[in-house]
Amino acid sequence: MAGNNSAEIRVAGIGKLFVADAGTAAPTAFGTDSTTDWTGAGWKDLGFTTGDGVTFSKKDKLEAIDSWQSVSPVHYIYSARDLSLKFSLLQFNELTMPFFMGGGDVKSEAVPPAASDVYRYEIAERPYADVRALGLEFTDVKAGSTDKVTYRFVIARGQVTATDDIKLARKAASQLGITFTAMSKGDGKPLATFLMKDSQYAAG
Repeated sequence: MAGNNSAEIRVAGIGKLFVADAGTAAPTAFGTDSTTDWTGAGWKDLGFTTGDGVTFSKKDKLEAIDSWQSVSPVHYIYSARDLSLKFSLLQFNELTMPFFMGGGDVKSEAVPPAASDVYRYEIAERPYADVRALGLEFTDVKAGSTDKVTYRFVIARGQVTATDDIKLARKAASQLGITFTAMSKGDGKPLATFLMKDSQYAAG
């Protein structure tokens, strides 16, 4: 709807991140428990993130076409598109560690004389492609209303392209800082998808 409308202002009050095999579709059901919606569709919850939430970045690279007759560009060509999510995970487990490190598995060391709660994760000698799907969901309440809106954003094919340093300190929780970047699925398919349960998108 055009014009000033405070009901269209969005604050990502509570959010969650999910990971799945590449190509996994976003859940289209909006039940009372969003986690059930996602896990029932093959996704896994990445757990707590820092209070900074998620930074959504879309950067398009343009190449200018110059001409002899003009000091200003006469045309632009799109040469690249970068779409990424940046966030920091707070939980260390069998899901988040390989996701941050670039794949692989956490394995049990439950073989005598090792204790039953001992596990091993080995970082590969060289990096390998670890292509996955990433899902983001957040909820908000419309201004002046009790109606809840839900946004879902899914990158069906992408991978971790950057990681932050892990700080181990006495006065702060360690974090797994991740940048996840979308990859093309080819054949003109979308790079990512928004799914919104929000009546404000109805034609005005």
